[in-house]
Amino acid sequence: MTGLKKRAHFHLKMPGAFVILFALTILAVLATWFVPAGSYSKLSYDQPSKQLKVNVPDGPTKKLPATQDSLKELGVKIDIKQFTSGGITQEISVPGTYQRLKQRPASVSAIPNSMVRGTIEAVDIMVFIFVLGGLIGVVKASGAFESGLMALTKKTKGHEFMLIFLVAILMVLGGTLCGIEEEAVAFYPILVPVFIAMGYDSIVSVGAIFLASSVGTAFSTINPFSVVIASNAAGINFTQGIAWRIVGCAVAACFVIAYLYWYSKKVKADPSFSYAYEDRTQFEKMWSITGENGGIARIFDFRQKLILILFVITFPLMVWGVMSQGWWFPTMAASFLTFAIFIMFLTATGPNGIGEKGVVDAFVAGSSSLVGVSLIIGLARGINIVLNEGMISDTMLQFSSSLVTHMSGPFFILVMLLIFFVLGFIVPSSSGLAVLSMPIMAPLADTVDIPRFVVVTAYQFGQYAMLFLAPTGLVMATLQMLDMKYSHWLKFVWPVVAFVLGFGAIILVAEVLIYS
Repeated sequence: MTGLKKRAHFHLKMPGAFVILFALTILAVLATWFVPAGSYSKLSYDQPSKQLKVNVPDGPTKKLPATQDSLKELGVKIDIKQFTSGGITQEISVPGTYQRLKQRPASVSAIPNSMVRGTIEAVDIMVFIFVLGGLIGVVKASGAFESGLMALTKKTKGHEFMLIFLVAILMVLGGTLCGIEEEAVAFYPILVPVFIAMGYDSIVSVGAIFLASSVGTAFSTINPFSVVIASNAAGINFTQGIAWRIVGCAVAACFVIAYLYWYSKKVKADPSFSYAYEDRTQFEKMWSITGENGGIARIFDFRQKLILILFVITFPLMVWGVMSQGWWFPTMAASFLTFAIFIMFLTATGPNGIGEKGVVDAFVAGSSSLVGVSLIIGLARGINIVLNEGMISDTMLQFSSSLVTHMSGPFFILVMLLIFFVLGFIVPSSSGLAVLSMPIMAPLADTVDIPRFVVVTAYQFGQYAMLFLAPTGLVMATLQMLDMKYSHWLKFVWPVVAFVLGFGAIILVAEVLIYS
């Protein structure tokens, strides 16, 4: 009987983020041996010479005058101004130029090499995360977090979900307007301790930040990194279909907030309902602020208020910089470091100051706590390096386009949705998939008499439904940051994936029926 009881409680344990990415790296290497290598010719605009440049696979690079006639000869139905004005900066695929290439199988050494190279490619994001971790470490050491949380929880008692609601709305807006993705990691340190103090779990934390921002991005309205660049590559104006996307985004926002409300209410009433309940103790140990810094007074004095104000200011400043000033990770890191220096000075000095060594140690400890998150991002990049150098991404794109060539009507766009869902795993970059696929897929809409913006919409819904799941995207870094198991995340997120695909399919079919 004892043996039967033990077997009854047996369950398959999902491996951690590092093991999953290592296994996927091995699979990517194996794929380069079996998936035929091939490539489209790639078109770009050479700014110094003011000419179009065509890179032919295993052939000479051609240069053409930057005119509309040159694009017409290539079969590229895009306004030349999109290239000359900087609307399209990456290489795009030239339709009808796919050719098989000599197989480029990756060796066993590609496994560790791709990991290292992927980490090097992601160094800008990693430095940003290290600086963020250091900033958090110093603010924690000051005692400002603990004192501020105690004051906040007293004021929000009985209205805890209002904070989740506001955060989710802001994240949806950030996703649909400017495509907040990697930048969202900056919000966990400031919000997760608050969610814990209010009685919520790690799932709620990821849901309000990552899930909400990703839903906004899936239903992008003017996001320059997805719908704008995809529309440019499809040869249309991004305003085409925007009314559909606005309505879709509003419905999706209502859905994700309702889902978060249902789940958070359940967890609040019964903590054991949490999908991540078995890891609750470890999660709270990592992120809970209350009870730390016992040697620092819990009085919320002026110095601690000033520290928290400086800390909070960094986040709207980052959003402003990304949206209006074109900031990227090095500039964001420099901004965070500037505020960290001011906070280190305030924390080191004064009656309760911890001195120069104390703040430096706190900064280093905070940075070191996010090493795992940074490495996850690098390992995911390594998988994409293997696939790109094996020249198999374009083969999958060519095969996908051949599937829908002879289809028509709603069936065409539904298969297109599923194709982008699969391609989202292979090419997790929204802008990367846009420039790779749109010049090939968008013209197929002409053959079935539907607007090209419908294909752009299918790209958004399909790719982002996958990015809720794909270990090659940002999911693993997010889960690593909160020490959450992938299996727990899957249990929570699958209804959202089903919603994006189901509701997205309804929108796509409606567009086809109305405009065809």
